[in-house]
Amino acid sequence: MAKVLLSIHVLVAILTVGSITVAASMFPRYALRAAGGRDPDARAASIAALLHRICRGYALAGIAVPAFGLATAAALGVLTDAWLIASLVLTVVAAILLATAVLPGQQRLLASAQGSPAQDDPRPAATRLTMLTGIFNVIWAIVVILMIVRPGSTTGV
Repeated sequence: MAKVLLSIHVLVAILTVGSITVAASMFPRYALRAAGGRDPDARAASIAALLHRICRGYALAGIAVPAFGLATAAALGVLTDAWLIASLVLTVVAAILLATAVLPGQQRLLASAQGSPAQDDPRPAATRLTMLTGIFNVIWAIVVILMIVRPGSTTGV
């Protein structure tokens, strides 16, 4: 059963976190282009809106990643291992960052691109969003490394 749970956990992580990582990384460029008046046919605005929907949708689906991860950890008997606890803490930090900073930042840039008077120059917001997305991505890279290396593991790998 542990192999099935681990397979589902890894597959869901790749599909959801990978999709969020790519879409969130691409978003600022298109939102900035749309907000900067360099989008006469509204193509960049449409792409930015799609990337935001991808991030939102996969963020909800991403809840399955820690759920299957915890089920896998329980089946393997590693719930109290330091690497797993560190991974869970980082996962919570990434989720909070996504929910409180990245997705709202995307929403604000979308509003700016649609002519909302919320902000005059969208570049500072796009720069901040790019930085926050980079931090989100680095957190997930660390989680992946922890999952592979598993410091203190007795597997010898």
